[in-house]
Amino acid sequence: MSGVDLASVLLQQNGSGNATGNATNATAGNATNATAGNATNATAGNATNATAGNATNATAAGPTSETPLPDLISGLLGLDGFGIWGDAVAALLGAFLIANVMLTMTAVAGPWAKRKITAAFTDRIAVNRIGPFGLLIIVADAVRLLSKELIVPEGADRPAWDLAPIILPFSALLGFAVIPMGSGIQLADPETGLVFAFAAASIASLGLVMAGYASNNKYSMLGGLRSIAQNLAYEIPLVVTAASVVIFTGTLRMSEIVAVQSQPLIEAGALTIPSWFAFVNPFAFVLFLVANMAEIGRNPFDIPEAPTEIVAGYQTEYSSVYFVLFYLGEFIHIFLGGALMAVLFLGGAAPPVPALGFIPGFVWFVIKIWAFFLFTQWCRSAVPRVRIDQLIEIGWKGMLELAFANLVLTAIIVGVII
Repeated sequence: MSGVDLASVLLQQNGSGNATGNATNATAGNATNATAGNATNATAGNATNATAGNATNATAAGPTSETPLPDLISGLLGLDGFGIWGDAVAALLGAFLIANVMLTMTAVAGPWAKRKITAAFTDRIAVNRIGPFGLLIIVADAVRLLSKELIVPEGADRPAWDLAPIILPFSALLGFAVIPMGSGIQLADPETGLVFAFAAASIASLGLVMAGYASNNKYSMLGGLRSIAQNLAYEIPLVVTAASVVIFTGTLRMSEIVAVQSQPLIEAGALTIPSWFAFVNPFAFVLFLVANMAEIGRNPFDIPEAPTEIVAGYQTEYSSVYFVLFYLGEFIHIFLGGALMAVLFLGGAAPPVPALGFIPGFVWFVIKIWAFFLFTQWCRSAVPRVRIDQLIEIGWKGMLELAFANLVLTAIIVGVII
């Protein structure tokens, strides 16, 4: 008798009339309970238990997620009665809000926070004269850069040269469409959300290559070739490591991956360790962190733009607003990398301990991605750049083998032990 039939018989024999067609499903290595009221029912007097390395409490009727942002906007503005047009307007408004939040954080991170953090590491003062704490340097830099002349190199391939700086920030913002940020802030929650996020982020490689060959500059060309070699070497370990998380959760839906990590892993008196995959599988967490650093091009993996070797790499021939777009795209990709780290390994928008649950989830999500940004700036100040041959060797001879070893080990643990 299957797990579903057995659960149905038990529910009928025990008179559990509250269940409206929801049956307890058994997933690979996970015991998950569901009720019609979305409350967890105890079968045979036992609640759903967290297994070694995997605690799940998903419902059989679907993911327990908050109302998506477009639906919330549609309800607030009364757009429900306009059909597909109302849904489209709500989705555009939601995308506009999320994009502006990320652009605002990027504006703070690039001109101001980056300088302040680097100055702290190198025992300097950094910006402190323009506005309180030097914050108005954001406005000053924007005016300065946008007012500069846009110089087009002779012999440049204009269509590709113009499109390259647009692709970089667009691809990063597109990835945020499926990221659950807590407090109901999620634009979409498709079943293949994780795949979509990786696919959107990988579009940036196209922009870097286009900028390299379209600039008619040998340094730019070298930067473009380095970027594609680096992305090939590290994107495969990145995706394979993420696949180990999918084996644990059994889903590609972002909200479900976060929900799986919501249960306690270890409870010892007042100490509660959540079942974040950074604790469940720290080896995969470190692998993903290293590959992520390579994908966003932070030290020691900033080879595509290495200033001491190839001037500025793929962006050597860009100025004015196009340079701003490259700069913007770089920092949005850092935040996207932090968002993926938070969703896959740090419980998404969940607090580290239940006692801090009164703080909104979105605040915790922002704290986590800013912590990742701080880590990237620490690496930029403290970790020396590797050579291009070392970078490729680390990716193909080290990271790839370790990522597949982690995948096989995770499959064995989930399929055999759990």
